[in-house]
Amino acid sequence: MPAPERIPPQQGVTAAEVLTRGELTVHGRVADASNTVLYATAELAGRRLPCVYKPVAGERPLWDFPDGTLARREVAAYEVCRALGWDLVPPTVLRDGPHGEGMCQQWVGPAPDAGDSGQDSGQDPQTLLALIEGEVPGPGWRPVVRAEVGGGRTALLVHADDERLRRVAALDAVINNADRKGGHLLPLPDGRLYGIDHGVTFHTEDKLRTLLWGWAGEPLPPSVTAALRGLAERLDDADGPLARRLAELLSEEERAALRERTAALLRTGTYPRPSGQWPAIPWPLV
Repeated sequence: MPAPERIPPQQGVTAAEVLTRGELTVHGRVADASNTVLYATAELAGRRLPCVYKPVAGERPLWDFPDGTLARREVAAYEVCRALGWDLVPPTVLRDGPHGEGMCQQWVGPAPDAGDSGQDSGQDPQTLLALIEGEVPGPGWRPVVRAEVGGGRTALLVHADDERLRRVAALDAVINNADRKGGHLLPLPDGRLYGIDHGVTFHTEDKLRTLLWGWAGEPLPPSVTAALRGLAERLDDADGPLARRLAELLSEEERAALRERTAALLRTGTYPRPSGQWPAIPWPLV
C-alpha cells in the first residue's frame, strides 16, 4: 500500500474530505492493539484511500482519561500539528462509521498482514532509534536512557539527532503526549516522517512520556519557536477556526492547559525536561 497520497487541490477533493465524506469499508481488525483498530478504505469521487478507523465504542477505559474521548484527542493532535505548519500527523477526522462514531486517519505504509499490531512504514526503524553498547553514542545520535535488555545486560537507548524528530519532540510537548513509543514513529523512504497513536494526549496534568528526551533542556530551534508563536496566536483567537475546532474536541480545562504549555515553551525557549512525577519513558519501548 502506498504512503499517504497527496491529492492536488485542483483535482477537487482532499484526503481529509475523502476520509470525512467517503464511503467507509472495513476490511479487518489490526491484531494486538489495546483498543479496537480497524483497517478500512474510504472512497469518494473516484478516489480510494486506505485508513485506520478507531470507533469510540471500542476504546478501552483508562483510569486517568475520561471515557470515550480518545478519538477526539487524536483529531485534536492533527489539528494542532496543522496549526504549527507541520506535516507530521496523517490526515485525521472524526466521523460516523459502521461501528459508530470514531477516528478515521489515513493509513501510512503497507496494508496490514495477519498478526500485525499497527501501521508499518516499510523503513528500518533503526534509522531513528537504537540500543547500543557503551556510554557515549556516535555522531548523529542523542542518548536517552540505559535500558535492560535481558540476561542482566543493559544498553543505551539513543535516537537520531534528526530535524524531523526535533519537531515531533516539540509537538509532543505541546499536546502532552503520554505515549511516544518507537512504533508510533513512521519514517517513509521519501524522507517524510509521521507520528501516529495520539489518543492519550491533552491531559491537564503533566503526562509527557516519550523516547525523544535527547534535547531536554536545550534551546528550541528558531523554526520551532516561530511555529509555536503562530500556534499561540491561533489559540488566543477565541473566534478563530482552530479555537472553534478544538472546542468541539477538548474540554475548556484541556484547552487552557494547551495554551499554557505553548506559552511555557515560548517563555523558556527550551525543550522540557522530565518532571520526575510521572514515568518519563514509555514501556514497551516499541
